[in-house]
Amino acid sequence: MATLVTGGTGFVGPNIVRVLAEKGHDVVSLDIAPPDDLVRRYLAPWKDQVIWEQADILDMAALERVASDHRLDKVVHAAVYTAVREDIEKADSRRIIDINLNGTVNLLEMARQARVKRFVYVSSGGVYGEGRPPGEPLKEDMPLDPRSLYGATKYASELITRRYGDLHGIETASGRLSGPYGPMERVTGHRAVMSMMYDWTGKAVRGEPIQVQPRPSSGDLTYALDIAGGLAALLDAPALNHSVYNVSRGIMVTLGELVEAFQEAVPGIQFIEPVSRETETGGVGTGRGPMDTTRLREDTGFQPQYDTAAGVKDYIQWRRDFGFLQ
Repeated sequence: MATLVTGGTGFVGPNIVRVLAEKGHDVVSLDIAPPDDLVRRYLAPWKDQVIWEQADILDMAALERVASDHRLDKVVHAAVYTAVREDIEKADSRRIIDINLNGTVNLLEMARQARVKRFVYVSSGGVYGEGRPPGEPLKEDMPLDPRSLYGATKYASELITRRYGDLHGIETASGRLSGPYGPMERVTGHRAVMSMMYDWTGKAVRGEPIQVQPRPSSGDLTYALDIAGGLAALLDAPALNHSVYNVSRGIMVTLGELVEAFQEAVPGIQFIEPVSRETETGGVGTGRGPMDTTRLREDTGFQPQYDTAAGVKDYIQWRRDFGFLQ
């Protein structure tokens, strides 16, 4: 039996493929884009456990072919159009909805036909919406208010995933991610806005100074391999007591802590602005607060392996080892 991972050549997807392969899964990676050289090199140690399939998740016939060619028992649906800027929303509104919502429905229908046992939908902290106090812990049962098309389609997909599972006997769960950073983040056809950590680590490996400035995003930074580990824990847990789980470190990172982590990883690195007292205590992001991960810990026993210093060090080393300097 095999596990299907959609979005397997993107950013979070290859990390999910890697962690699942490390845990002994045979993985079918499906994406609209073929694996590029960077993806293949990243997953080379596990190449015998990974099969690459190229298909559009809006093409139901293609998904049915993939299901018929492989004995699938589990699915992690991570394929998404990450449209987090208003200009992208305006320019591509219909396509965002098609990919993020109709694509999910297609994957669920494929899972039903293939009699898949468990389906994990990769959601986002964007479903919580904006305007909450920055330090307020985000809990899965609190009221949601997503305003962007990205957040709205994520929330709608959570609800549809749960109901599809109830109707058709599929074990389902949605994992809400927060502040992912790490290997394989790059510009793709469905991801054009890069994170602050992408910007900072790129400047670090190129020897460029870094501008210290918070961004309107979550400060609950979580290394991509920990994100993947949390999703894998949901996929493999003997039983799940909830339909939605926060998947993150659950800890707010301050700019001061982040600066210190970079200084430790790259001695002599320069910052354009001096680190002030406000910078030392201020959050990395000016948006959502930390996620409460009690459910994930209690139901799966999952614990993240990378604190801020370890994540920064590993990410920078990965960039150097793979010659990924842009």
